[in-house]
Amino acid sequence: MSASERGSSVRDGAPGFASGRLLRPSAKSLPEHARGHNRSLVLQTLYRSGILSRADLARSTGLTRVTISDLVADLIGENLVVEVGQRDGSRPGKPATMLDINRGGFQIIGIDLSDYAVFRGAVLDLDGVVLERAEVPLDGAIGAEATAKVVTLAAQLVASASLPLLGIGVGSPGIVDLAGTVLSAPNLGWPSAGTGEPLQQTLADATGLPVIVANDANAAALAEHSFGSALSDMMLIKVGHGVGAGLIIGGTALFGSRFAAGEIGHVVVGTDGGEPCACGKIGCLETWLAAPRLDAALAATGDSAEGAAERTAILRRAGERLGIALAPVVGALDLAEIVLSGPVELLDGPLAEAAIETLRSRTMAEFHGDLTLRMTALGQDIVMRGAAAMVLSGRLGVS
Repeated sequence: MSASERGSSVRDGAPGFASGRLLRPSAKSLPEHARGHNRSLVLQTLYRSGILSRADLARSTGLTRVTISDLVADLIGENLVVEVGQRDGSRPGKPATMLDINRGGFQIIGIDLSDYAVFRGAVLDLDGVVLERAEVPLDGAIGAEATAKVVTLAAQLVASASLPLLGIGVGSPGIVDLAGTVLSAPNLGWPSAGTGEPLQQTLADATGLPVIVANDANAAALAEHSFGSALSDMMLIKVGHGVGAGLIIGGTALFGSRFAAGEIGHVVVGTDGGEPCACGKIGCLETWLAAPRLDAALAATGDSAEGAAERTAILRRAGERLGIALAPVVGALDLAEIVLSGPVELLDGPLAEAAIETLRSRTMAEFHGDLTLRMTALGQDIVMRGAAAMVLSGRLGVS
C-alpha cells in the first residue's frame, strides 16, 4: 500500500492542534463554527463513550437527530465511523443500530526524540495501544545527521503498518512552532542552518503522510491527559536528553506566545553558579537534572557506602533545584498536581522527595500544602502515545 493510499480515507485538512482549543469538545457550537465542531463532538463522544446509537448520540451531544444522522452518514462515508450491529435487549420497536469509531480501520505512528541514546517509535491503534516498535541509535548524531535518523525511523514504521495510517506524530526536544519547525533544540544541534529545522515538512515530504511535530513534553502532557490519570490542571516535567514541561490548564494545552511555554530546562536556577549548559549559560536546570548529566555524576561516585550517600545527595540536590524552578509556577497557576516523566531510577525516590519538600517550603501552605508530585504510569511510551494523541486531536478533533 502506498503512502498516499494509507491516508486517503481520511478527510484532508491542515494537521496540528492549536493553542487555546479545548482538547475535548463537550457542547454544541455557534452556527458559524457548527459543522466542524459538531463533527468533532460526535467523534469525541464515540471515542470516549464507546458504542452508541444515533439516538444516544443526540442525547449525549444535545444535537438534533437530523444533524446526527447527517454527520454520521458523512463519517461512515469517510470510514471513520462504522455500524457494529443492533442493540441487544427487549425494547419495543425496531432495534437501534449501534455505532463506534472505526477503531480497527486506521493506525497511527508515534515517534519520541527525547532520549539521549536512541530515537524510538511505534505503530499504535486509535486507543493508543502499541502494536509495533522500532528504534534507531542516536550515536551522538546532531544537525542533519539527526534529521536523517528521524526520516529512517519513520520509513521503518510506515513499512511495518498493517492498516491505513491516520498520520505521524513526533515529540521533539526544544522549542517547536505550530508548523512543526524546531526553532531551537541545542542537544540535537537544531537548527543546523537557517532559522529552524523544518522537521514536520521534511517528514511529510519523505512519507507522503500528514505529520504533526510538537515539543516532547507537550506530547507527554497530552498523553497523560488522554490515556493517563491527569487532573484537569496539571504540569508534566519531562526529563531525558534535556528537561522540559507541558501544561494543560482548563482542558487546554498551553504553548505560549513564542511556543516556549514549559521551557524550564534553560532557566538558570539559583545564583551560586553551576555547570556550563549546551545553550551557553551557566547553571541551567538541565545541568542539574538532564538524564545524561545525572547518569555521569552518579557513575563517578563508586560502590562504597560513601558513594551511596553521595548518590543520594546528588539526586536530592537535583530535586531541590527542580523544586526551586517550579515553586513560582505553582504559585502563579495554583496547580494541584505535578507529574514526572523520565528514567524511574533517577526520578522516583530521593529526587522526587526533595522536589516536593522544596515546593511546599517555598509556596503558601494553606493553598499548596496538598500539592501532589507523582511519576507517570505511562512509562517510557508516554511521548510516543502523546504523539499519537496529537494525531487524533489534529486529524479528528478527539483526545
